[in-house]
Amino acid sequence: MGTNYQDITIENLSRLFAEPPPDLEFRLNAEKRGDSLYMKAFGEECICGPDMITLSGRPEVGPRGLLVSLYATHAGPEQIRAEPFRSFRELPDSMAFQGAFSVNSEKVLVPHVPLIREKREMIQKVLGSGQDQSSQRGDFSFVLRPLPKIALLYIFYLEDEEFPPSATCLFSANALSFMPLDGLADTSEYTSKAIIRLIGL
Repeated sequence: MGTNYQDITIENLSRLFAEPPPDLEFRLNAEKRGDSLYMKAFGEECICGPDMITLSGRPEVGPRGLLVSLYATHAGPEQIRAEPFRSFRELPDSMAFQGAFSVNSEKVLVPHVPLIREKREMIQKVLGSGQDQSSQRGDFSFVLRPLPKIALLYIFYLEDEEFPPSATCLFSANALSFMPLDGLADTSEYTSKAIIRLIGL
């Protein structure tokens, strides 16, 4: 029996591939091979086909597959514009999602800030954007690219005598051009989960 995520994913894919825009691979920043599109998603090799999404060669029937299908159906033709990065609360109509976003994308990382710092080079290698990391913010920071045209800036502060550790997640300036708002919240959540998985927790 298929999951609700899978059912919605298949519906999105069916609609997309029934009448794909002629520049679909450009919109997704993907490579077209036959009827399928190849790209990186959440640090894994992703194949987006007419009836299935795979990550690292395995069918993805859960939330990440749904997010890839939302990206595939919503991505516009413009190129990613990273700066200025925007907080989630700056995005239109985001207030209803703010609490869940903060808990699932930012606070979930706070207990692990020292370990994230220790393993940040590995995290960037797997999930990174390939962008110049010379402009650091906070005690340390990095830009990750969970989907080809969506970048997330993570800013971390270590604990000191006055303040506890903290983690902040910001979105590339035109992220809403490639994903609806609720999908962006979930994209950051599953990127944070990927960070936690990569540090071995």
